[in-house]
Amino acid sequence: MFSGISQSPDWYLCILIYNFCAFAVQMPIGIIADKLNRNYIFAGAGCVFIAIAFGLVSLPLAATVVVGIGNGMFHIGGGVDVLNISDKKSGALGVFVSPGAFGVYFGTILGKGSGFPSIPVLIALFASAGVIFVACRAKSGAFRGSYINNAVFSPRIPSGMVLAVICLGIVVCLRSYVGFMLSFPWKSNGYWALALVFGTVFGKTAGGFLSDKFGPVKTAVFTLGLAALLFLFPQIPVAGLASVLLFNMTMPITLWAVARIIPGAKGFSFGLLTFALFLGFLPTYLSAAAPPTWVFTLLSVMSIILLTAALRKPKSNHQ
Repeated sequence: MFSGISQSPDWYLCILIYNFCAFAVQMPIGIIADKLNRNYIFAGAGCVFIAIAFGLVSLPLAATVVVGIGNGMFHIGGGVDVLNISDKKSGALGVFVSPGAFGVYFGTILGKGSGFPSIPVLIALFASAGVIFVACRAKSGAFRGSYINNAVFSPRIPSGMVLAVICLGIVVCLRSYVGFMLSFPWKSNGYWALALVFGTVFGKTAGGFLSDKFGPVKTAVFTLGLAALLFLFPQIPVAGLASVLLFNMTMPITLWAVARIIPGAKGFSFGLLTFALFLGFLPTYLSAAAPPTWVFTLLSVMSIILLTAALRKPKSNHQ
């Protein structure tokens, strides 16, 4: 995106198209993946699509669509497999979703530089696609049994759980909005900016494991409650860093919860929440002004209420 497309006169439109294809389009991709029951094909194809986009930089809009769909395909293919493998746990899901922040940070830095290493990236992408395919098709050896079939396709949301899914979607939308809008006065310092990336990554990772250990409701209430308090002290770097880490801990919890509510359509459930991510991005894209920091405290409290309401629905449906 930054090395080949950012110089296009359509760059601002490319940002919208990329986010739409990468996140909003995951919902239909997820439905197809759920029905075909070949998640590894989607994950591997996602890597290949992103590699192909490098050859389309002379057509920025086309390259943007291809790289965005590639991102969505990988997320769905890999995410559904992780959900299948982890079963009732969310720790592995946190590990899967968290490294993306590293990719955005370092990809932006490399892409804006003069010597972007496209050849090694292309080799890594094709190699990743090959490893995914071999690992999931292996009938013997170290990877034997690593692929778990999807459940029988059924996108129906139980009547008593529709409100819970809506609540979880709103939480994801709010988290996306905060992630795009949140800015600290000391963020321009390179070391603290990198620390914030680490906070985002390890927050998402830790959230899944804490949820497995203490339960999703206790984890959500504690982490978001403490984040709400720390958001009131944005001028203190350590407080800001801790607030970002804590605020991101509910990401694997929301993904896990929706997948438990709609076990027959994990890809569709994944896509529902990534669509919410896209909605949270839109205010930033439309140049909405950043709110005062106390608003982030209010949104954290709202997230606690919504998550508690969603996660305390009948256990038979999603726990």
